[in-house]
Amino acid sequence: MKVRYRERALADIDGIFEFINVRSPAGAHNVLHALADAIDEIGAHPLASPVSSDADIRVKILTRYRYKIFYSIVGDDVVEIVHVRHAARRPWV
Repeated sequence: MKVRYRERALADIDGIFEFINVRSPAGAHNVLHALADAIDEIGAHPLASPVSSDADIRVKILTRYRYKIFYSIVGDDVVEIVHVRHAARRPWV
């Protein structure tokens, strides 16, 4: 499936990179690569992740770095990344 990003998701990813990059540039790149790999997985297997409390939103958990990637399936051929946040933050959906 094609992967599309909402502006919020892009801002989330930028913010994650900026926050980590100050402390560890190598760590920031590792997290971005892990997020990109997880998003590729979402595109390949969109139904593999569980539904969140909102039936239209699924959530993929990136266990190594404890990030959650929230996404929705739009039509038959598009996955839309809605939001990315750290699991330690209060629940979003």
